Amino acid sequence: MATHQTDRTRSPGDPHHGEARMMSAQPGSAHRARHFLTTEDLSGDAIGEILDTAESFISVGEREIKKVPLLRGKTIVNLFFEASTRTRTTFEIAGKRLSADIININTSVSATQKGESLLDTVRNLEAMHTDLFVIRHPLSGAADLIARSVPHHVHVVNAGDGRHAHPTQGLLDMFTIRRYKGDFRRLTVAIVGDVLHSRVARSQIHALTALGTKEVRVVGPRSLLPAAVETLGVRAHTDMATGLSGADVIIMLRLQFERMSGALIPSAREYFDLYGLTRERLALADKDAIVMHPGPMNRGLEIASDVADGPQSVILPQVTNGIAVRMAILARLAGASAGEGRAS
Repeated sequence: MATHQTDRTRSPGDPHHGEARMMSAQPGSAHRARHFLTTEDLSGDAIGEILDTAESFISVGEREIKKVPLLRGKTIVNLFFEASTRTRTTFEIAGKRLSADIININTSVSATQKGESLLDTVRNLEAMHTDLFVIRHPLSGAADLIARSVPHHVHVVNAGDGRHAHPTQGLLDMFTIRRYKGDFRRLTVAIVGDVLHSRVARSQIHALTALGTKEVRVVGPRSLLPAAVETLGVRAHTDMATGLSGADVIIMLRLQFERMSGALIPSAREYFDLYGLTRERLALADKDAIVMHPGPMNRGLEIASDVADGPQSVILPQVTNGIAVRMAILARLAGASAGEGRAS
């Protein structure tokens, strides 16, 4: 199969010229099979297969020797152009538990800070016989751009690109919901907060609808909800009382001030007063509702500490589950079967 070609023409002083035009390009089906870039194309069955594989990897973390040999001899490069603790660390642990060799690139001292283009950086790393790239980048579409430039045997995982997608976070959230609540077709899920700037929310919504969730709600001030968000198959609420009423799952989102242009909320105090998750507001949901947050949390802004640390919170299990889900995705791209990863 011919590899995708990218425009390498650059104007003087602009190391990224030609790359930005690719940012909104949509991959073909063969391209999607080689990489993991978004939840938008995944069917409910495909998501279910990944979650089943992740289930088989949960026991690996409970062993004395937390390793399986599926990716022995493979090299994975974590290339993060944004700060991250949970995502980068869980990808690193996932790769090591699969016995891969892991390289973490510190972009603050990488050649991109000296003017080298993103694609040239990737090509140089690829020349070192890299098998898989895990990419986080502040520009939407960056992971897809890289996926189109690498040879057929190299795989790319999107660990978050701009405001576009964070598919592995979306699937670890689905895994957590399934473990605690079971059949999605019976569930009402409320996603609360800064939906407008959240790549996590987009990935969650696509996955939830693919899995046939009974009702998906987005809740927040109108200024933080995307225009025509209902076209994604969700119900929009600007009032917390109606948005949380009877919900089985509440997913709180971080306020992403770094992506906001202008004052989209009146003040932190007023935001918490109107949209922070308190025990009183949690009582509006189903009595067995679970509380989630993709992190990092802003306590006292998005969520009260007694809720974040309370009995209905599954925020820390989300982090643990992220290792198994990312193991499943890495193994899937490497061609490993789910059965090979199961504990004997």
